[in-house]
Amino acid sequence: MTLYRTVEPAAEPVTLADAKAQLRVAHDSEDELLSGLIRAARAEVEAQTGMALIDQAWRLALDRWPFAGIVRLRRHPVREILSVTVYGAEGEAQLVDPASYQADLASRPARLHFTGNVAPERRLNGIEIDFSAGFGEAGTDVPDLLKRAILMLVAHWYEFRVVYGADSQPVSIPPGFDRLIAGYRAGRL
Repeated sequence: MTLYRTVEPAAEPVTLADAKAQLRVAHDSEDELLSGLIRAARAEVEAQTGMALIDQAWRLALDRWPFAGIVRLRRHPVREILSVTVYGAEGEAQLVDPASYQADLASRPARLHFTGNVAPERRLNGIEIDFSAGFGEAGTDVPDLLKRAILMLVAHWYEFRVVYGADSQPVSIPPGFDRLIAGYRAGRL
């Protein structure tokens, strides 16, 4: 099972102006650094929570249908199932009829239940499930606590930029960050 992003988010949940206001930076000489820190902080929040903050597209590749026909999509919140494709031995693609599966997008993780499955003939990654995930198209759609967590990381990394460059991040996580994202982390047994 492989999960990877196929379309990056079109925007960041926190703007450059938001970060500059948080840091009380009035000049433009470090805008590139701050933009990089915002991207890195968003990626860190997404990695630690298993979420997609701004709308983006994902693909889950499977070798075979899971037991009981239930597939879990481990990126939250899933907005839409775009397509399910099964590949033959020669690489020919066959779209699975949406009537043959039911989507539960309210659960975390979101689930797909397949009733009638076409068996993939390609042994590796013979099934691809494309879906979109995210809170919305703009930062205003993202929960405030997650935006605060991003700003906290940006401020922390900016403060220690002399010791560690933006390309070396994340090297440390500030105190309190875990509390901000705790309610958004996926539970584990």
